[in-house]
Amino acid sequence: MAQITVGVSGGVDSAVAAHLLKEAGHSVTAVFMKNWDEPGCPAEQDYIDARSVCLKLGIPFYSVGFEKEYWDRVFENFLYEYKMGRTPNPDVLCNKEIKFAAFWDYAHSCLGAEKIATGHYARIAFDGERHSLLKGVDERKDQSYFLSFLSEKQLAKAIFPLGEMQKSEVRQIAGKLGLSVAGKKDSTGICFIGERNFREFLSRYLPAQKGDIIDADSGEKIGEHNGLMYYTIGQRKGLGIGNRGGGERWYVVSKELESNVLFAAEGEANPRLFSSGFTSGEVHFVNPMRPQIVRCTVKHRYMQAETPASVRIQPNHVSVAFDAPQAGVAPGQVGAFYMNETCLGGAIIGKSIELAQN
Repeated sequence: MAQITVGVSGGVDSAVAAHLLKEAGHSVTAVFMKNWDEPGCPAEQDYIDARSVCLKLGIPFYSVGFEKEYWDRVFENFLYEYKMGRTPNPDVLCNKEIKFAAFWDYAHSCLGAEKIATGHYARIAFDGERHSLLKGVDERKDQSYFLSFLSEKQLAKAIFPLGEMQKSEVRQIAGKLGLSVAGKKDSTGICFIGERNFREFLSRYLPAQKGDIIDADSGEKIGEHNGLMYYTIGQRKGLGIGNRGGGERWYVVSKELESNVLFAAEGEANPRLFSSGFTSGEVHFVNPMRPQIVRCTVKHRYMQAETPASVRIQPNHVSVAFDAPQAGVAPGQVGAFYMNETCLGGAIIGKSIELAQN
């Protein structure tokens, strides 16, 4: 049996993960990671719930502050990406830099942990030589997308007890144990913002500059935006354009940072909303891959269905060509690559490739 430290979040998933490991005979400790320090932060209630769960399970509980590491390694990048007009996914970077790096360092050096565990719905396969990242069995809850920037070295130190389970099973176990979090709502959105207004939060750190919304087809001004950072490619809500044109919905299709212009197009079938692929910025593979062209599937944002594609792998970037055009490919988001059940890795979308305009 192993000495395992579980990252408990105050939710049902990490609570049941801790229980399963203890039930299996492991020596289990729990750590609540405090990554954000601000009054009203949703982490305050999460801390109370996590402590209550560990008391119920009889597991030693610690609360450790990673606020500085989170600010330096995740939040500053988050702000920079929005400043540059892109739409980042801080949860992917948090897993890479905090949960499976700073947290591991603490658990190993201070608590003697041999492994760390979380409540992620994903699996780890080991073939005797290499560790690979697999999707969780529950397709609706699979979180391999958020783990796509982990390295094989990080996976070798990790355990995902819920990878083979359905979410309904997890809640059932929590209910039988009488855990206070058995029916707790799953957290959504960006962790440090919680239920607060996104625009109000972001405006504290970045100055917003209003500008024009332009019809990408006609070049006509059709409205005014509140700041490019508040909009993402493919967005249709909150544009304030109203009924104009043919009466169909309008979608954000591009941004022009230099002129502070937001471009929109009418209709969900408008070609300007679609991309034939993308080129990446930062790229990461769980197991290093040599330069080549790989046939796989790609998920260009969480909750998006995977799409078949050809991926040209270069030393520091990739070029992705979708088999069929995809809508809402947003720079700054993560594109995750899959070969059947295996998540090969991911890349930051740098630039989407527009469809050829006739």
